[in-house]
Amino acid sequence: MIPYIDEALQRWAETQASAENCTSNMGISVIASLMASQGVLNRAARGSRVLVDRATEIDWIVSKHLSPDQRQVIVEQYCSNLPQREKWVACGCSRAQFYRRLGQAHRAIESQLLKRAA
Repeated sequence: MIPYIDEALQRWAETQASAENCTSNMGISVIASLMASQGVLNRAARGSRVLVDRATEIDWIVSKHLSPDQRQVIVEQYCSNLPQREKWVACGCSRAQFYRRLGQAHRAIESQLLKRAA
């Protein structure tokens, strides 16, 4: 796994979870963020190097540029609270295949981020 991509995906999963907790009329806009944080705009979570804007970019890459198998592994790994063994079962693959797909997804996300930065 690529450490920077792992951290970016963890922040992405946090924004996904917070977006699900927002009411439908609030969304994840800047105003909704200000309301939720009582006026304090926190651009980065827990001192992270990954900005909130990067989470939106990661979301776009995960939804548009990963294969369905890679997307499923990413969602299970970062958004699911299941024990690790149940994540493999949910993806319908062995432990080795799960981590192989996870590594491929990390490399694909890194590649897309580099393309977008250029």
